[in-house]
Amino acid sequence: MQIGPYQLTNQLIVAPMAGVTDQAFRNLCLRYGAAMAVSEMLSSNPELWDTDKSRQRMSHSGEEGLRSVQIAGADPDDMAWAARYNVEQGAQIIDINMGCPAKKVNKKLAGSALLQSPELVQRILDAVVAAVDVPVTLKIRTGWDPEHRNGVQIAQIAEESGITALAVHGRTRQDLFKGEAEYDTIKAIKQNVSIPVIANGDITSPEKARFVLDYTGVDALMVGRGAQGRPWIFKEIQHYLDTGSLPAPVDNAEKRQVMLEHLSKLYDLYGEYKGIRFARKHIGWYLNQEEQRQFRAEFNQLESAAEQCSMVEHYFDECVLDKLRAETNV
Repeated sequence: MQIGPYQLTNQLIVAPMAGVTDQAFRNLCLRYGAAMAVSEMLSSNPELWDTDKSRQRMSHSGEEGLRSVQIAGADPDDMAWAARYNVEQGAQIIDINMGCPAKKVNKKLAGSALLQSPELVQRILDAVVAAVDVPVTLKIRTGWDPEHRNGVQIAQIAEESGITALAVHGRTRQDLFKGEAEYDTIKAIKQNVSIPVIANGDITSPEKARFVLDYTGVDALMVGRGAQGRPWIFKEIQHYLDTGSLPAPVDNAEKRQVMLEHLSKLYDLYGEYKGIRFARKHIGWYLNQEEQRQFRAEFNQLESAAEQCSMVEHYFDECVLDKLRAETNV
């Protein structure tokens, strides 16, 4: 798939997720085969930029792939200014958020709340596209609620405004992340616009990825929650798309290496104090539900990077011993 001058190496993109898709996570996913990873959402309000969180999200030092930066807001002028500023900071693609369902975003009439106002959507898109000389992409939901799925209308506005690619999450704002994503609206959107369309929502396995591509006819897939604690899902999906067969599961030795690398990158990115706290949720995602209950209660009490790394090491040492015990008892 092509976005402006950029030819992606495959059809797999990492979805932007606030508090999740920081640079450490993005780079892991890219290394496992994602063609692009979109940054965490940045507010278009410059008064909110003078914080450690915003400064980290705006920094592109050490970025391994295309620098796609997502911005959110409801004022066309502010959004245009934010787009220009981020391009000056190194963004190669500007992505506009009109899909976030969070109350704190929607109450400011940003995120998916904008889907209720097609005229404002057009003003924002026109302003941002005119403000920068890099590709501008857009992420939306299928509508505000199931009775008002206006995704096709918004997609047509996006195409008219010069948006170069459109990602669609297969839920309305009212759905939040409940129930199952629906792909009929995404299919209809793809049939009604000529710009690249990217399907998002509940893509949690290679088989589901194949189904969504075939059913909707989209140009690419965007994986979000399916990659949490599983950055190798992009490698798994690509293998399945290429061969029609599932790859061998990631073994414990590789999981161990990835988890320890992820911890190290979090400490480097945030410093030890904040890195420890971000690590708690990420490490929990790498484990299944039964393991989480046994592991997380203790892990979440740890207050040093050394203790966290040691506990991960110990966990995998125990996995090796358990395997040896099982083989001995056969």
